[in-house]
Amino acid sequence: MRPVYAVSGGVSKFAKARPDKTFQAVIKEAYDYAIQDIGLDFRQFTEIVDGSVASYFSDHFSRQLMAGIMAQDYLGLCPKPGHRVEGGGATGGICFQEAWKAVASGYMDVCVAYGFETMSHVETWKGNEFIALASDVSFDYPVGGFYSGYYAMMVTRHMKEFGTTVEQLAQVSVKNYMNAFYNPYAQKHQRLTIQDVRNSPMVAWPLTRLDICVMSDGAAATILCSDEGLEKLEKASGKRLPRVTVTGIGRGTDAMRMADRPHDTYEKFLKDYGLPHEVDSAETRSYYKTLWDKGFRYPGVHSFRAGRMAGKQAYKHSGIHDPLKEIDFIELHDAYTSSEIQTYEDMGLCRYGEGGAFAESGKAFVPGVEYGLKLKDQPICPVNPSGGLIACGHPVGATGLMQAVFAIWQLQGTIAKHFNSPVLQLKNPKRGAIHSHAGTGTYVTVSILEAEK
Repeated sequence: MRPVYAVSGGVSKFAKARPDKTFQAVIKEAYDYAIQDIGLDFRQFTEIVDGSVASYFSDHFSRQLMAGIMAQDYLGLCPKPGHRVEGGGATGGICFQEAWKAVASGYMDVCVAYGFETMSHVETWKGNEFIALASDVSFDYPVGGFYSGYYAMMVTRHMKEFGTTVEQLAQVSVKNYMNAFYNPYAQKHQRLTIQDVRNSPMVAWPLTRLDICVMSDGAAATILCSDEGLEKLEKASGKRLPRVTVTGIGRGTDAMRMADRPHDTYEKFLKDYGLPHEVDSAETRSYYKTLWDKGFRYPGVHSFRAGRMAGKQAYKHSGIHDPLKEIDFIELHDAYTSSEIQTYEDMGLCRYGEGGAFAESGKAFVPGVEYGLKLKDQPICPVNPSGGLIACGHPVGATGLMQAVFAIWQLQGTIAKHFNSPVLQLKNPKRGAIHSHAGTGTYVTVSILEAEK
């Protein structure tokens, strides 16, 4: 496989509604941003790019089948190759990885990955119904299967099993909203307290409205290339482009119905799902043995097995042994505050059962940002320095690509330029991860990006 560089990215403004533009025009907003950021104009880039991958979650929102080909035409990419991918909330993450495959395989030298969703075309209740169709319509959906209910069920089990608290959930929201306060592309700009989160309207106990992401309109685009493609882009732009290398990708899947997921043994967990730093630690093996002796089973309904597999694959490809120590930041799919806490564990930032404590420790916060919280530990691996889905918004097909764009900017050291503020720029980040998640953990992607050495 060839090295793959993520050289540029662009996003539209994420908003509750974008009545000013068609979905094609919103995509072009992000697409033009990515092109202009490397110093090219539309015509120059059109001559160089070899093809595209498009991502959007649902035909229902735009009421348009084959919307991807309409975007392809609008962006001037016909007759070059392109295809649409779909995988629920992980659609954008899958799109990024499909573009990576096109370049790594040698099929393309320059590939653009773009995604969008225009969810404002329907009422919120109808949007939630469309999203609920990403659950099993033969079993779960007919008995009230809406996603807030699923995630409430999962987190109440996490709370019973591990003692996770509602205040720990709220700390995730406070963190992500405060980060987004400095992100001009985010949908929400609010300073919150734990009490604000807990006092907001209850949706499905213990999840309040401020524990949950919102429906959005928006688009994002990234440009990936090989060494040959990089040479073409630099020749056309007349400048050297910063190299952000995609060093590893991983994917995982799980049964749509949570009732169909296994309850594996301690031995099988270590063999099939254990990360190197867990398996190599006698203390951690003993910790997990104690959990199993108390009745813990994996994955149950409190863990995302697909997320563990995606992380394990990506870490292996990137040579990561201990993610908390070797990753400088993560843009993580926080559709719910609870899912962020669950994913801390799946990505190996802490042990299973310790996600709540990790959330309130301070380790996942951005240095130098005033959150109004008393944090025990210094930041180690900021999670969602952009603000995440909860505060940035979640136009589903664009979300995983939004994460990639913010990760690229972090590793290029250009957050201050793009955000008109240096507050969220981490100090010399070398390696970042993006995590994209669908359904109740049915598709998950993890990609590792590294700054130029």
